[in-house]
Amino acid sequence: MQKARETSSGNKPLPAFTSLSSLAVVVGIVVGVGIFRLPPIVAGHSANEIQFLSFWLAGGFISLLGALCYAELASSKPDAGGEYYFLSQAYGSSIGFLLSWGRMTVIQTGSIALVAFVLGDYASLIVDLGPYSSSIYAAFTVILLTGLNMRGTKHSGKSQMGFTSAIVVVLVFIAVSGLVTGSPADMPDVSSGGGGVSLFTQGAAGSAMIFVLLTYGGWNEAAYLSGELINVKRNIIKILVVGIGIITGLYILVNLAYLQVLGLDTLKNSEAVGAAITGEIFGSAGSLVVSLIIILAALSTANATIITGARTNYALGRDFRLFSFMGHWNARRNTPFNALIIQGIIALLLVGLGAWSKESISTMVDYTAPIFWFFLLLTTITLFIFRWRQNPGHIPYKVPLYPVTPILFLIVCIYMFYSSLAFTGIGALFGSSFLVAGIPVYFWAWRRNKTGKVSTQRTID
Repeated sequence: MQKARETSSGNKPLPAFTSLSSLAVVVGIVVGVGIFRLPPIVAGHSANEIQFLSFWLAGGFISLLGALCYAELASSKPDAGGEYYFLSQAYGSSIGFLLSWGRMTVIQTGSIALVAFVLGDYASLIVDLGPYSSSIYAAFTVILLTGLNMRGTKHSGKSQMGFTSAIVVVLVFIAVSGLVTGSPADMPDVSSGGGGVSLFTQGAAGSAMIFVLLTYGGWNEAAYLSGELINVKRNIIKILVVGIGIITGLYILVNLAYLQVLGLDTLKNSEAVGAAITGEIFGSAGSLVVSLIIILAALSTANATIITGARTNYALGRDFRLFSFMGHWNARRNTPFNALIIQGIIALLLVGLGAWSKESISTMVDYTAPIFWFFLLLTTITLFIFRWRQNPGHIPYKVPLYPVTPILFLIVCIYMFYSSLAFTGIGALFGSSFLVAGIPVYFWAWRRNKTGKVSTQRTID
């Protein structure tokens, strides 16, 4: 299979991400507004406090299983295309193309627009700019952060470290303050619980885990930094394991604080859990505090999503002549300059659509969850394909307890793919339609590759 593996100018990514800056991207893209919005939904599917906390622990464990698999893939096949590259190597260009198409048109750009709107909603509570206030803030956020990334990886990486460090410190402070100031009467009663403490009794585990793992979603984005990570073969596993450890610890602390301050029953019915806990800690200033915290979390998530999303667009442009405009890597700034422009334009178009019809978090799940778990499933299977094709002695990092670890994660992916389809129902069809629309585009792009050549080509081994 022939593909354009480099841009017409020969420029390609240079190692610029350190372990610390990469860790900031992983933690920053995961720890976002979800921890302030989704715990009440998870609580609604929980029979008792232990089951509620067990869901969050299970989310961390499942993410760790996946991270161990991805560490082997990224260390043995580092590339800015990340999952797109793994899928293209294992199954051919068509599957990789569909992943990249889905990320460019729906998953990444939709996530950027959604997070920007959340920022806009909370910024409007501080300074209202009129009837389209949220849309104005959202558009400004997309333009600002895209411009920051266009300045270069050095600037976007340092900014991400600042955003992530700040949100981690704030969340730890909120959690500790909630645990200290909460009334002893509000402590969760784990002795009675009403019906046992098994993870899969009473509450709808499948539905709960969709939202838990949505909150954990993003750790796999580390794969898109593998082409720019310094000493990727040694550092990728540290970034993923340490990152998931930090995320799990934060989520358990924050949810313990929610239970301490509110109790499970109140948490189930709380539409603004962040405001409730900050109000308990900061009094009348709680609403302002939670607005500032969510704005900070949204900036962290949006910037990290812009960083990784543009890498997929770059890889798509690098390999397909139809999208070659995106395949240029700016050597001076060490950033996918054109890919960032395209991503920013699509995100702004979605913001424009959102000015008339805003999409909720639940709708985002409807559109993205089945597609996300489908491609995560296919990517994990590539681990077995690559093990079969190549000499295991040449693999820099091997997933422990192979094949048990990837098989366990595959079972989870299958279960979550089924659950996401069962939970979203007809909503999943609309999200899938965007993916299906990429099929004729692929054949068009494939024909362009057959009839013309980008100036520099080589065979993908």
